Amino acid sequence: MRIIIYSGKGGVGKTSVAAATARRCAKLGHRTVIMSVDTAHSLGDSLDVKLSAEIVNVEKNLDALELNIIHEMRTKWSTIKDYISAFMLSQGVEDITAEEMAIMPGMEMAAALFYVLQFKDSGEYDVVIIDTPPTGETLRLLSFPDVSNWYVDRLFGLLKRMVSIARVTVGKMIDIPLPSKDVMDSLEDIKNSMERVKEVLEDPEHTTIRLVLNPERMPINETMRSYTYLCLYNKTVECLVVNKVLPPDVDGKFMKKKLEEQESYMEMIHEAFDPLKIMYAYQFQTELRGGEGLDEMADAIFGDTDPIEIYAKTSPMHFESEGGIDKLYMKMPFMEKDDIELFKGGNNSVIVKAGDQKRTVALPMTLTDAEMLGAEFDDENLIIKFKRAG
Repeated sequence: MRIIIYSGKGGVGKTSVAAATARRCAKLGHRTVIMSVDTAHSLGDSLDVKLSAEIVNVEKNLDALELNIIHEMRTKWSTIKDYISAFMLSQGVEDITAEEMAIMPGMEMAAALFYVLQFKDSGEYDVVIIDTPPTGETLRLLSFPDVSNWYVDRLFGLLKRMVSIARVTVGKMIDIPLPSKDVMDSLEDIKNSMERVKEVLEDPEHTTIRLVLNPERMPINETMRSYTYLCLYNKTVECLVVNKVLPPDVDGKFMKKKLEEQESYMEMIHEAFDPLKIMYAYQFQTELRGGEGLDEMADAIFGDTDPIEIYAKTSPMHFESEGGIDKLYMKMPFMEKDDIELFKGGNNSVIVKAGDQKRTVALPMTLTDAEMLGAEFDDENLIIKFKRAG
C-alpha cells in the first residue's frame, strides 16, 4: 500500500494538490482513499462533494473522509470516553462538558494514524493520500507515535499496578470510578497500534512526504525548517511541489514584476533543496474545485507520470559500524552544529534537540550501556558515535 502525505504552510494549496493527486491516482485505476486530518476541513470543497466522518465514495476508485474526533471517540474508543466522562461526573463536572473533556489530548492524531493501519490491514486500497493541517500540527501528528510510546511505556505499567491495588483497597471505599479491564485493554491496544504506526510511517519503500510551498520567502523558510524536523523524526521527504507558479507568458507591468520576484525565489528553492525532486503547479484560470480544475493541476504536476512513483527511498536515519565504533547517521539539512544538542537518555536512548524540536531516539540492544563519544557533521549528516561497553 502506497502512502503519500502532503505537508506545508497554511494557504499554500496542500488540499488542492492532494485532491488533484487522488483524482489522478483513481483515474489510473489505483484504489484510492484521501483523508483530511485538518480540523478546518476544505477537502470536500476542493472535491466539490459533501464529505463526513464516514468514508464517502466520490467516484470510481476514489473514496474520501474528513476526520471528526468526536465521532471517532463515540464509535471506536467508547470505553475510554465513557470512563473519562464518568470520572468527570464523579467530580461534579456537568454531563456535556464531561463528554468534551473525555477527548484526551492527542486523540485526533491517534485516530488519523489508526486509519492508516485500518487501510493497510484491510487491503482495500492501493493508495492512501493524507491532507494534513499546517506545518506545526503536521509535525505533532507525525512525531506522535514516538512521543506517545515514550509516555505509554513508562506510565501504562504504573497505571495497571495502581489500579490493581486500588481495586482491593481504596476502590471499595471511594466513589471515584476505577477504569475497567475493557478500558485498560483499550489503552493497551492504542499502545500496541502506535508501535505498528511508527513502523509504517518510517518505511521509505511505501510511505513518503511531499512538501507543498509557494515561490515566496516565508513558505520557503518554513519548508526548510519542516524538512529538517521531518528528518529528525525519520520521515522520508521525497519531493517538493511548488504551487501557484506564474506562467512565463504573463502580461502587464505588475505581473511581469511579480514574475521577476518569482524567478529569484525559484533560484532560492533550487539552491536550498537540490537534488530533491521539484515539481510545479501553475496558477490557473480554471477554478480549483471539482474535476476540471483538479485534473488540470494534476497534468501540470505529474504530466504523463504516475503519482504513486517514489522519488526518494533513502531513510534519513541509519546505523553503521566501523573500526569498533558504532555511528548513528541522522540527516539534518539546514542545521549547524551549534543548533543541535545531544543528551544520553535513559532506557538505552539518545535525545537529539534540533532547533525547537526534540526527539528521543531508541538505540539498538547491541548499544545497551554504550558510551556516547560525541558527534560531528559530515555534509548534511549529524553523526553520533558510540563505543560498546566491554
